Amino acid sequence: MKKKIAILGSTSSIGKSLLDIIKKDKKNIKVELLTANTNYKDLINQAKKFNVKNIIITDLKSFKKTIILCKNKKINVFNNFKNLKKILPKKIDYVMSAISGLGGLLPTHNIINRTKVIAIANKEAIVCGWPLIKKELKKNKTKFIPVDSEHFSILKKIKNHKKNQIKKFFITASGGPFLNYKKSQLNKIKPKEALKHPKWKMGKKITIDSSTLMNKIFELVEAQKLFNIPHDKIDILIHPESLIHAIVVLKNGLTKFIYHSTSMIVPLANAIFDGNLDIDEFYLKKKKMTEVENLTFKKPDKNTFPAFKLKNQANKYPSSSIIINGANEILVDQFLLKKIPFLAIPKIIMTILNDRNYKKYAIKKPLNINQINKIDFWAKKRTKEIIKINYD
Repeated sequence: MKKKIAILGSTSSIGKSLLDIIKKDKKNIKVELLTANTNYKDLINQAKKFNVKNIIITDLKSFKKTIILCKNKKINVFNNFKNLKKILPKKIDYVMSAISGLGGLLPTHNIINRTKVIAIANKEAIVCGWPLIKKELKKNKTKFIPVDSEHFSILKKIKNHKKNQIKKFFITASGGPFLNYKKSQLNKIKPKEALKHPKWKMGKKITIDSSTLMNKIFELVEAQKLFNIPHDKIDILIHPESLIHAIVVLKNGLTKFIYHSTSMIVPLANAIFDGNLDIDEFYLKKKKMTEVENLTFKKPDKNTFPAFKLKNQANKYPSSSIIINGANEILVDQFLLKKIPFLAIPKIIMTILNDRNYKKYAIKKPLNINQINKIDFWAKKRTKEIIKINYD
């Protein structure tokens, strides 16, 4: 029997990588649902290629164009996630959530009861809404798999260890394109420079987050929430080779890590096939073992990466991470539009954390997605106000 799957955000880099994997084993996998926001052309092409009967396109203009283009193609087109029970009347085998931004939280949360397994690549959903997701997973007995390479590595390494056997966790960062830059050089950074990541091919938002190190701040919070790690038991290391994604230090004197190439094919393929695969079948270039001899690790330079100062602030209060995420989304967007300088991103986030109203929102424990959205709204509104005062 074919494994039935759905991909939320199928036109994203993660979504496309997963479809590349599925392409190699189409005889054993049936794609039941694909979704996108505005990229209707790619979505329709994917639906045709994989014989998908149901697609969701959330942007209204794109939806109207999709309806016209799919008129005689036997593809059911939806504009939102309200019809999930109709689209997926029975629990399917696997869902990949790869929608970027906080907008991915609601569909991720709502599809949990339609699947046996959910893999989440959406940082924002976990950073901002993990308590709600965790509750839904438990309620529906749905298995969860993190597919960020760092958290996937941690999951594999702690499998046979009790919590009291672990001394420390580290997640690694490549350092991005500005690893050896001085602060004076960072003041002149342009978007096109920040988008040239030396190791990973990713979307614009995550690539900018990698260049500022904000992605590691979010991944730190993600790890704390997923594995219940105290903030003083986890840290960040710069690892330019990007071959070790996380490190677990045991109290018995051993240190464990998993080595794999800078390709999301590895965690994605292992997640969907539960480790039962030969990665060479997916035409991934094998790394020469001599590369293992050249691994370097060092602490982040706070002058090069001022965002590192947020390490102990991002999960300080129940909603700190929601506020930081909301502010960062606006700041990255404004930097890409050349409205603010590169270093304004961490600077304005620190300003938000010192705002007189910050704690009032940060201490809230949201009970639903609407409450999360209200906190996010304040963070984004305040960020826009600060930008207008300082950079208009």
